[in-house]
Parts: sequence; C-alpha cells; structure tokens
Amino acid sequence: MIMDKRKKYLGLELKEKLVGVTRVCKVTKGRRYFSFSAIVIKGNESGLVGYGFGKSQEAPEAIRKAGDRAKRDVRKICVIHGTVPHEQKAKYRGARIFIKPASEGTGIIAGGPLRSVFEASGVRNILSKSRGSSNHHNLIKAAIKALSKIRDARVISKHRGVPIKQVYNGEWRG
Repeated sequence: MIMDKRKKYLGLELKEKLVGVTRVCKVTKGRRYFSFSAIVIKGNESGLVGYGFGKSQEAPEAIRKAGDRAKRDVRKICVIHGTVPHEQKAKYRGARIFIKPASEGTGIIAGGPLRSVFEASGVRNILSKSRGSSNHHNLIKAAIKALSKIRDARVISKHRGVPIKQVYNGEWRG
C-alpha cells in the first residue's frame, strides 16, 4: 500500500458498486437541459471504503467521475470478524443512522444504499436502521461517518495510555 502526503490510498484493487444514476433536468426559458448524476461506492472489502458523486451530460462520464472521486475519498474503517466492534449513531443533515454489531450468520440487515456501503467496506454481519431522510446522498455520508467514528480496543487503549485489559474491564477512570 502506497500513501502520499495527503494520506490517500493509491495502487489498491478497489471494487466499485454503482448505487444509482439519476437523470436531472434543468428547465430554462428557451429549453430543457438534461444531465446525469451518479453515486459510486468503492472498497476493498477488508476495511477500506470511499464514496463519490459525479455529474455530466452523459451517464458513463458521470459514473467515471463518481468512481474517480470515490477512489480519492477512500478511508480506513474498523472491521473485526466481519462486523463492527460496537454500536454507533451518526447524522448527516436530515439522515440519521444507527448501526449495531451482529453475530456470525446474521448477514447485512440494511436497505438501499447502506447495503452497498457495508458490502464494499467488508462488513458481513451488521444491523442498521435509518431514520429521517431517505436521500441516498445523505444516507451514504451518514453511514461512512458512523463507520469512521468506530474504534477498537487497541486504539482506545493507546489513546488513553492504559492496557487493553483495563479497557475491557472498565477500570479506567479519566
């Protein structure tokens, strides 16, 4: 894995998932202008995920732009044994999301664009609930925000400066 100064992941094999392509129409006095908007999720199915939005006059060009932006936005998330280590809530504008770890064999309990985010990131067992807005853009941003906020015990113990055993037992008083 190669990282440059801006901490972007380069040279990785990322799988692309197209969430949706929408035709947008702008009406003016003289005519209608049609363009396309695309949403793409990219991930390596083992802890890296990114999203991108693209707009263009042609659908394939919008998808390509969205894919390029998704590759630039890749970030690391915490996945342990195919699930997340703890519950997390996140909000982005009108979209609210709640994610919860699930036992092996549960699968991805999520709808719409959330399923694509979890599949691309490598989460195989998770429970999720979205409330508020059902806007795909905001749901994806809320899901990635929630996944980015999740930390495992090693990170917490390093941050607090205590052994991992104290993190699990809850003996730390800060």
